[in-house]
Amino acid sequence: MSLPEIHTDFLLDFLSRLLNTPSPTGLADDAIALVQQTLEPLADLSFQRTRKGALVATWPGADQSIGRALTAHVDTLGAMVKEIKANGRLKLTQVGGYSWNAVEGEGCTVLASNGRRVRGAILLDKSSVHVHGPKVNETRREADVMEVRLDERTASLEETRALGIEIGDYVAFDPRLEIVNGFIRSRHLDDKACVACLVAAVHSLAGAGLQPAHRTYLHISNFEEAGHGASAGIPGDVGELLVVDMAAVGEGQASDEFHPTLCVKDSNGPYHHGFSQRLRRLADQFQIPYKVDIYPFYGSDGSAYLRAGGDVAVALIGPGVDASHSYERTHLDALLATTRWIMAYMLEE
Repeated sequence: MSLPEIHTDFLLDFLSRLLNTPSPTGLADDAIALVQQTLEPLADLSFQRTRKGALVATWPGADQSIGRALTAHVDTLGAMVKEIKANGRLKLTQVGGYSWNAVEGEGCTVLASNGRRVRGAILLDKSSVHVHGPKVNETRREADVMEVRLDERTASLEETRALGIEIGDYVAFDPRLEIVNGFIRSRHLDDKACVACLVAAVHSLAGAGLQPAHRTYLHISNFEEAGHGASAGIPGDVGELLVVDMAAVGEGQASDEFHPTLCVKDSNGPYHHGFSQRLRRLADQFQIPYKVDIYPFYGSDGSAYLRAGGDVAVALIGPGVDASHSYERTHLDALLATTRWIMAYMLEE
């Protein structure tokens, strides 16, 4: 049996729309809605939302005796307003784990509580070289010295509050998506690239008139970056969980931007050996090129599920992403191979 064709234009169009939908952890409803709206016309899926707001899509399979689940997350790094300063600018608290220098100079949108979207940029509070000289380079980037300069006429706390901005409002970072020479360069490829692979796999299988070999759940998580995304919401009849999350690329890693990777261990410990071995055999069977890697500073929704007491086999695959939790990049080859691997798993009897 061969795998059906993947419609590249569909994958990239959906990924672009998803990347341009702000969804910092805790405020991912719009992205969750986009995933459901995209999946609804593709196949005979049923949908429900967990109490935390995650999406669970159920696809009946040829064998209904036991379920399988795949999970990927739409929530991303971001920030919240910690303080409105006397000069009208904003101090932030991080949502997710990243270094402040990775977002310095980035455009952002304050998602105000009154529904207004206010544009701005994340800067060092003493950022002008002409004013502060060498101190600009010498200053350690940390929360106390970073601020949002709003693109509004405000120079006081009162004027900023009059815009509708309050403490606790979310701040979304611009993705700055660009697709060139097969490379996809953007923030938030972790993990929206993998969500796009899942959706593209459903699109291709359903378009070819195929269904999963077993009842299959797609769990689209919305709190992964906070460490508890898939700790709840995986249906009770699931026998194994395939996590689809980005592969870490860098010095000392086997992963690269052109292949999917099978992660066999991360900072929480090993993944299920037997399940991982099956995935390797599936990739070999369908001639899907892949890497195998270990990530020392990495956790996934699979780890969250296991820590919450999940008694299933868990494995993890995903496309290689360079500069993770910074200005990320992957390649279309990795996305297509990941999508093929997902389809092969869904069809495995």
